[in-house]
Amino acid sequence: MANATAFVAETGFEFTEADFERIRQLIYRHAGIALSDSKRQLAYSRVGRRLRARGLARFSDYLDIIEAGDAAEMEAFTNALTTNLTSFFREPHHFPILAEHVGRIGAQREVTLWCAACSTGEEPYSMAMTMMETLGAEPPVRMLASDVDTNVLAKAQRGVYPLTALEKVPEQQVRRFFLKGTGARAGAVRVRPELQAMITYRQINLLHDQWPVRGPFDAIFCRNVMIYFDKATQYRILRKFAPLLAPDGLLFAGHSENFHHAADLFRPRGKTVYQLAGARKPAHA
Repeated sequence: MANATAFVAETGFEFTEADFERIRQLIYRHAGIALSDSKRQLAYSRVGRRLRARGLARFSDYLDIIEAGDAAEMEAFTNALTTNLTSFFREPHHFPILAEHVGRIGAQREVTLWCAACSTGEEPYSMAMTMMETLGAEPPVRMLASDVDTNVLAKAQRGVYPLTALEKVPEQQVRRFFLKGTGARAGAVRVRPELQAMITYRQINLLHDQWPVRGPFDAIFCRNVMIYFDKATQYRILRKFAPLLAPDGLLFAGHSENFHHAADLFRPRGKTVYQLAGARKPAHA
């Protein structure tokens, strides 16, 4: 405990191994996030902001508030420990695959999509841009975008970003899909209303038993979030995704994620894209 004592003296907050373990258990039970031992400093830094906001000096006092059932503080606690690294057209190889997939559906019926960890909105807006480029200016698309973090959902719904966020987006797409700010808003851009109108935002905790979601979906994006869950939690979530996908639907994962442990549910299609294990033929055939 010598290192822990030095850590407390250096930071000014009392933060013990027991406090860290309580944080780990709380965020795991509530959001499925598995914090490793190496995340101690991250937990201190992010949760410590909530102590300052509440005027508290000890983590144990703060954690008592959450465990007593303070729902608003549990939400703030979850928001604090959620990582939201994203960008427009991140992992760009997925978007031509999505375009090809929905292009086959064409005008036959409405296309349904779910971005299940949408963060601040760059990913669902990238999906929406792909839909308009593939299916036309008024595509028959219904898209759900969800996240457990209410702060990032609010940013996503606003659809306002610094111009620097579009550095890797081709100028043609910037002109077509964004409005550049002027005057006091110079240096910022807003997503065009027709893009925003395509998406419904909703808070969804993937760990909850019931999701306010109705399928089937032609594609589900759940990228770079499963890495924060252990294999058992991943499997529970994948088992719930499976019946929500259309028979030829696609599940898009992050570049460092694989679902080999769920081979009874999904089989790889390539490039971290999966389809249902029981699908009759590859979705690209």
